[in-house]
Amino acid sequence: MRAARASDERHCAVMNAAWQRLDPRRHLAAAIGLAVATVTALAALLAANFAAATTEAQARSDAQRLLTQFATQVGHALGMAVQTRRAIVRSTATQIAASREHGDAALRQHLAAVRAQFPEYAWLAVADTQCHTVAATDRAREGQRANGWCSHGLMGPYIGARRGADPAAPDVDLSQPLLGADGAVVGVVGARLSWAFFAAQIHVLRDTLHTRRQPELWLIDAEGTVLQGPPEWRGRSFVPPTSEADAHWLHSALVPLEGDGGAGGLGWRVWVRDRASEALQASQTRRWTVFGVVLLAGLLAAAGAALAARLLTRRLDVLATQAQAVREGRLTALPAPGGHDEVARIGAAMADLVGHLQAEREALRALNAELDARVAERTARIERLQEGERHAAVTRERLRLARELHDTLAHSLMALLTQIRLIRKLRASLPPEELDAELGRAQDVAASGLAEARAAITQMRHNSVREVGLGAALGELLARFRERQGHTVHWQADPAAAALADERAETVFRIAEEALHNIERHAQARTVTVRLQATSAAAGPAAGVADAPGTEAAERIVLSLADDGVGFDPAAPRTGHYGLRGMQEQAALIAARLRIDSQPGAGTTLTLDFPV
Repeated sequence: MRAARASDERHCAVMNAAWQRLDPRRHLAAAIGLAVATVTALAALLAANFAAATTEAQARSDAQRLLTQFATQVGHALGMAVQTRRAIVRSTATQIAASREHGDAALRQHLAAVRAQFPEYAWLAVADTQCHTVAATDRAREGQRANGWCSHGLMGPYIGARRGADPAAPDVDLSQPLLGADGAVVGVVGARLSWAFFAAQIHVLRDTLHTRRQPELWLIDAEGTVLQGPPEWRGRSFVPPTSEADAHWLHSALVPLEGDGGAGGLGWRVWVRDRASEALQASQTRRWTVFGVVLLAGLLAAAGAALAARLLTRRLDVLATQAQAVREGRLTALPAPGGHDEVARIGAAMADLVGHLQAEREALRALNAELDARVAERTARIERLQEGERHAAVTRERLRLARELHDTLAHSLMALLTQIRLIRKLRASLPPEELDAELGRAQDVAASGLAEARAAITQMRHNSVREVGLGAALGELLARFRERQGHTVHWQADPAAAALADERAETVFRIAEEALHNIERHAQARTVTVRLQATSAAAGPAAGVADAPGTEAAERIVLSLADDGVGFDPAAPRTGHYGLRGMQEQAALIAARLRIDSQPGAGTTLTLDFPV
């Protein structure tokens, strides 16, 4: 069992090695062979399709020409048969006119002799100029008035179809004027060819033409009715084939009967069609034969190309094996191959390169030892710097939390404290209902402070400015402000400025939020106008605002908030209020310029601009 397992493992190893040698990702010879095989196969496919299309088109044309020849032969044979029967009727009229015996019995005997010789006539008859039948092979017709064939026959030779109960099986009437000794018309000789005569002629023609297949033979009368054809089409009007039907059928042209194209003819036509799948079966076989031959030739050529590529790239394979050994460390130097071709030049270049790399490797080892010592020293220094950076980050976060608490909870607590002090001083003199009202207002102030504290905490945890952009965040803030206060808000933002979404955008949002809180608590305004604009360096800084230290002239973003409230004196001291100071501190964090223009009774305008 162990021997069998070892044999299987050796077989698998051999197969794996053979497959790897055919892998185009590993061997250039396999890649060349695969490329040649692919190109050859595609060329074979295109050539086979072109040859097959040409062959099929030629076969279709030949098949349609053969069908037209078949229809012409059938039309010629049927036309000649009809013309022959017309000639017999004409000859009978001539013989009767030349005969001296014109009695009914003599006429009847003459007609019977003709019908005995040509039994395809259903009957023959002679009528006078009043279209009364005086003699006929069918005695029942004698003495009756002849209709159709007689009246036409008085005017000249006539042939016409007569429809019976079956419109697809008409009989054909023939008539010829009967002339007297003076050349005047003295009667009419008539005959009838039954539909069975035409059906028999078509059957005979099918057998005598000896076609390999039996295509559909259609006979169509002058009115377009199908007389002979598939059972489902007999008696119906003929419909010319459409382009969609042409893809499945081959058909001939409409061929008239021989000698029947002029006046006085039946006007019948012959049409032949055959299934394209059967008629073109031989061309399909040739198509696949051509495809197989060309594809086989391409595969043989690809195999030969792969073998030739293998022989030509043997030296390159040896060079690749040696290069892999150098890469894995099994060789320290690459021997240069002999010769003057590309492989020799590549090998020489690689040998020089490997030599240089070995020298550089030794130099790198020495350099790495020196760098390790430097890295250890720098690591200790960086750790000390990181400790200082963490302390600064904690300090900045404490300042930010102090500003947030001042902007929300401090205002509400101050209002609540004021309300409680007022109640304590006046509780003895206040009526119960006013005391309840003051307590209710104190409760509202406490609830408002709690809601603002929660909103501030939520804003600190989930800040969406970086997600939606400064413009969208300010728009949502103004919408909430308008719903809460009922003020008229005018909001305008440039797309370039509205797209800002970084740490600076968060700071600008905080400043705008604090300004709206101040308007809400102190301004008693009715209208608030907010603009967010992007200005170029050529426009210069905002009037009266100096550049922040360390900033350079560049494109800037300007935020302005204006209200029509009561205003205030920005220079007056405001003990216990840190809102304006917090906004100044936040503006300094992003190197922004903050300006507040206001005076009592004239509203307030806050302008903040900073470089992009």
